[in-house]
Amino acid sequence: MTELKDYLITEKLKKIAELQRRLSRRIVERPLDPSRVKTVGAVDVSYRGDDAVSALVICTFPECEPIETRTAQVKVSFPYIPTYFFLRETMPVLKVVKNADFDVLLVEGHGRAHPRGYGLASHIGLILGRPVIGVAKRPLRGVPENLYERVGKAYVSVGHLVDLRSAVEVVKALGEGYPKPLRIADKLSKVRR
Repeated sequence: MTELKDYLITEKLKKIAELQRRLSRRIVERPLDPSRVKTVGAVDVSYRGDDAVSALVICTFPECEPIETRTAQVKVSFPYIPTYFFLRETMPVLKVVKNADFDVLLVEGHGRAHPRGYGLASHIGLILGRPVIGVAKRPLRGVPENLYERVGKAYVSVGHLVDLRSAVEVVKALGEGYPKPLRIADKLSKVRR
């Protein structure tokens, strides 16, 4: 029975991987003029048992002054499986960003810098139809280096509706080390309720 279950999971993951490859062809890379960006959103998710707590902070750009924060809590519906992170975090992210107003969104996760060219940041960007930048703490193994750039302690990649050069400019403007809006979102997602 265990072998059958493992086989079915493997087959399902193969289909999801193929879907990621197909969806990656829909990602649009284009310049984003940082001088037109007035607000930056940042979203991160933390976990407590079976609950995911997502946090959104919206900051002025480039001053990085918080103007709105919010959190949302949802039940986790998918286990953590490397390179299938988007399946676990999409619902928590979408719940917290619903109807939020920002010019560009930073997502704690990869975009194009993914083995199949389609990580969480790309998925969120495609769903929202808005500029999204992927920001992660380390690169994924086997991903070509031209798909991301290190900025301080962050690895920046294209999510959707932005090119790598513009994404890097935006992240550089948000301070040394790791981008301040994501640091705030991370702390907010971990506040005990």
